[in-house]
Amino acid sequence: MATAPANNLPLFYGDLVPLSSVDHVDFHARPLAEAKFLVGQHAIPLTADEFTSACRFFPIIFSAGDNPVPLALMGLNEGVNIFVDNEGKLLNPVYVPAYIRRYPFLLARLRPDSDELSLCFDPTSGAVGKFDEGDALFIDGQPSEQTAAVLDFCRNFEEAGQRTGMFVDELKKADLLMDGEVAIQPDGSDKPFVYRGFQMIDENKLRELRGDVLRKLMQNGTLPLIYAHLLSLQLMRDIFAEQVKAGKVPAMTDAPVA
Repeated sequence: MATAPANNLPLFYGDLVPLSSVDHVDFHARPLAEAKFLVGQHAIPLTADEFTSACRFFPIIFSAGDNPVPLALMGLNEGVNIFVDNEGKLLNPVYVPAYIRRYPFLLARLRPDSDELSLCFDPTSGAVGKFDEGDALFIDGQPSEQTAAVLDFCRNFEEAGQRTGMFVDELKKADLLMDGEVAIQPDGSDKPFVYRGFQMIDENKLRELRGDVLRKLMQNGTLPLIYAHLLSLQLMRDIFAEQVKAGKVPAMTDAPVA
């Protein structure tokens, strides 16, 4: 059975195997009762298409470095996710990022010398296998409607990822990203908890943009996404408060977010 390269596996994935009508003709996909892969995962990749939905639930930040990626924070500290219990079940109704909904499938490039993407799955997920229950992935040797729907979802996700890359490029061209810092002073504490290690929009630079640059950001849809990001940052204190309730605040006062 062919296996995709195991190095540099994406978040959540323990392995990647190309879906095959020969090797997996009798495989089914079943929903997982719980998402244990989410336990302890505090930052989830987010596409720009999701900003308006996600900003009501999660702080949206950008990873540090020269190639920033938008992230939805499900906790402010590594190893903390306040939206799921210890079994990976959602504690409250919440928007679920597409990166999570895509799992255990994804489109992957199997050979570095080819741009062709193949539909793969994580065989360690427990969601795909020789089960009696679930949706058949192949019928009479051909991809089922379920497989076609999964493929469409993964293709849409890849396209959203490309749009996200263009969105981030616009931010970099306008020099709008800066190193982020959030200080939260809890009641009864002498020192604030200071969170760094991420990027955010520089509101001062945003206000000082030339009219033609601002017009371009409005016309190409970048400006609404910027404001969704900025509004979502107010949720950091709410996330921190939930961590306090759950007893999941670290002893240190200077911590990287992402």
